[in-house]
Amino acid sequence: MKAVAVFVAIVAVALAAPGVDQEATVLRYESDNIGVDGYNYAVETSNGINLQEQGQLVNPGSENEAIQVRGSFSYVGADGVSYTVQYVADENGFQPQGAHLPVAPSK
Repeated sequence: MKAVAVFVAIVAVALAAPGVDQEATVLRYESDNIGVDGYNYAVETSNGINLQEQGQLVNPGSENEAIQVRGSFSYVGADGVSYTVQYVADENGFQPQGAHLPVAPSK
């Protein structure tokens, strides 16, 4: 359910951005919710937004049980550049990576 909320938020922000095609249509939508064993989904829109995500339960039944999510999204910015973010979200939080994102200094 959290994945759906994240997806809706990403699409809403992307579609609300200035200069983005407000008449975008969904070209592809795939979803496989296999319950406690995980889920997969992918979405592609006519204005160049692509999303994909997989989630699964790790360490089930243990004190360290957590949901691990891996995915990516891409879009074309107002500057005409294509941006891609790959991410992991797990017990360590949301960890995005992208060529356009700043990187924290090494300790």
